[in-house]
Amino acid sequence: MKREGWESVVSDIILDPQYEEALDGTEDYSHLLILFWLSRVPKVRREMKKIHPKSRQDLPLVGIFATRTQYRPNPIGLTRVELIGRKKNVLRVRGLDARNGTPVVDIKPISPPHE
Repeated sequence: MKREGWESVVSDIILDPQYEEALDGTEDYSHLLILFWLSRVPKVRREMKKIHPKSRQDLPLVGIFATRTQYRPNPIGLTRVELIGRKKNVLRVRGLDARNGTPVVDIKPISPPHE
């Protein structure tokens, strides 16, 4: 489940040029999983154990692992995106729920056509 409001956002994931060759074949997939480091989350927020989902005080407190919050002990984000296209070391995707400049940790294909 993606955080609300990000479904139609188009983003470019720009990899270091040395990894351009590692993207070969990604064009064969319609969707990718993107793992990214939530680098802007303050340390104090990463120590939280429970939150109100969607910051709504009318909802009961739940453990952070029962939510999609960015406030996690290891702030790793994971989202499913639609691959729009690739040009050299740049992937154009739709639905990436990360802020501009967020470091990408890994990229994994979904529904592999060759496996």
